[in-house]
Amino acid sequence: MLKKTKKTSAIAQYKSLSIQFSLDGFSFCISNSETKEPILFSKYNFSNSIKTPELLLEEIIKIFNSDKDLQQDFSSVFAIHQNNLATLVPNQLFDRNNLAPYLNYTVKTLKTDFITYDVLDTTSASNVYIPYVNINNYLFQNFGEFEYKHHSTVLIDKLLSYSKENSEQQFFVYVSQNELDIVICKEGKLIFYNSFSYSTKEDFIYYILFTAEQLEMDPDSFQLTFIGDIEKESDLYLITYAYVRNIHFMNTINNFFADSEDFTNHANFILIS
Repeated sequence: MLKKTKKTSAIAQYKSLSIQFSLDGFSFCISNSETKEPILFSKYNFSNSIKTPELLLEEIIKIFNSDKDLQQDFSSVFAIHQNNLATLVPNQLFDRNNLAPYLNYTVKTLKTDFITYDVLDTTSASNVYIPYVNINNYLFQNFGEFEYKHHSTVLIDKLLSYSKENSEQQFFVYVSQNELDIVICKEGKLIFYNSFSYSTKEDFIYYILFTAEQLEMDPDSFQLTFIGDIEKESDLYLITYAYVRNIHFMNTINNFFADSEDFTNHANFILIS
């Protein structure tokens, strides 16, 4: 079952398309190619039945076949793969001709898996990951050449750029339905990144507190910034607030969602920021 919400602004002659997809959902943003200002944002939430890349592709095909906003010409297309099949590698240890060993310690890989990498713009590391090749093939059939990256690449680059003027150590938590990404940085330099799977609120707070403990960060003093699929009334927020004193949501300069009842800037930071 699909649940769609949509926010629309002005129109433009030349448009670019950015899409983000995971087993939990599909979002896309159409922007003015010249000014980079967002024109339209839509989000589909999937049911819990989406368990494989094959089922994900079926849902994406349904969306493309039914959503008129996607059935137009775009000057550029950018896709973001969101999954936990990735790992960061310092550039001094990175060999682009031998990618599989980097994933073997954290991800179950198959000999048939296509493995690729992103070079991060803001730090001396590369992100090795397994994209959804079937969806890439489908997008190529629809649009021809397009660019794609892993969601953690985009997240880390955006957060390091966002925090480069801040002299305090910053603790960011990006929340998805069953995953959380923790990014800790200071003055635009990456200190820590990892992604964790969770199924309960107790799992969720455990990973936050464990990370803080390992980095000797006091929950009574550091500031935690939430991004992604979390709101103040949620159980995840409430249990975090029971242990971490200073919490706020990501505040961006983009006001595209200022008058929206369905969307917030912090929830859609990767596509709209």
